[in-house]
Amino acid sequence: MYTISGHHHISMITKNAKQNNFFYRSVLGLRRVKMTVNQDDPSMYHLFYGDRTGSPGTELSFFEMPTAGKTYHGTNAITQIGLLVPSKESLAYWKKRFEQMGVHHGELTTYANHPALHFEDGEGLRMVLLVSNGEKAEHWEAWEKSAVPLEHQIQGMGTVEITVRRLDKLARTLTELFGYIEISHTDSEAVFQSIKGKATGEIVVKSLETAAEKPGRGSIHHLAIRVKDEEELVYWEKQIRERGFHSSEIIDRFYFKSLYFRESNGILFELATDGPGFTIDGKVESLGEQLDLPPFLEEQRDEIERKLQPIKEIH
Repeated sequence: MYTISGHHHISMITKNAKQNNFFYRSVLGLRRVKMTVNQDDPSMYHLFYGDRTGSPGTELSFFEMPTAGKTYHGTNAITQIGLLVPSKESLAYWKKRFEQMGVHHGELTTYANHPALHFEDGEGLRMVLLVSNGEKAEHWEAWEKSAVPLEHQIQGMGTVEITVRRLDKLARTLTELFGYIEISHTDSEAVFQSIKGKATGEIVVKSLETAAEKPGRGSIHHLAIRVKDEEELVYWEKQIRERGFHSSEIIDRFYFKSLYFRESNGILFELATDGPGFTIDGKVESLGEQLDLPPFLEEQRDEIERKLQPIKEIH
């Protein structure tokens, strides 16, 4: 029996790569570990931010869609991303930083039993900083060139919030299919962990009977969860199909192998392998500094680069 070891990455939509690049690098202090393109549509950027090497469990990824409209929030959507920070002192640091940099944020509070600070990026993407009590993404590495001091750096993904009409349907998928542990369950909210006690694989599911979310800029496209290798991926694909879900089949994304499926509420999940990772085509020292393409797109590089607008730094 295989175990899901936690979150792998999460993917969002941005309208403006330049502003997105500024926020996640210069405000949140993450490293841009890979600048590549959407492999299914190479006309758009696919940007990854994370720790020093873009370890599984630290990656926030964005597809640039210049025509993206406004997000109309609703149900049947992934609605918030938790990010782990080391201490309550870190929350105070971040609150002051957000005030100085004009970032929309709330007051210090509690979320999913963690001291917390809610905030949004410039496109309204909902996030929350959570005190990790020493927990961080399994392979997290500090980035020495971060704009944020080491003692307050974001240490990976924490609790992810999903809002659905049929809570019990998603609950059964998480527990019966993937072996998540149910920590609590009421009519309106349930909490699940892939490994008991670990926020790095925690999902809060909220029940909401309203119109489905209409995605746009600042919306969340899918959540990827971690599997060790392709052998495990083959196992999970079989389990997904046996439960009656349609699977994308295994796709080689070069930096990892993955598969996709939608559960009964329409939430898109990806299962992604831990390796080989972002250093497969670049040195750690220069990750994210140039446009990297998987081998099957390399022969189209000239055409792809002509269609992409250079991402100029905002100072």
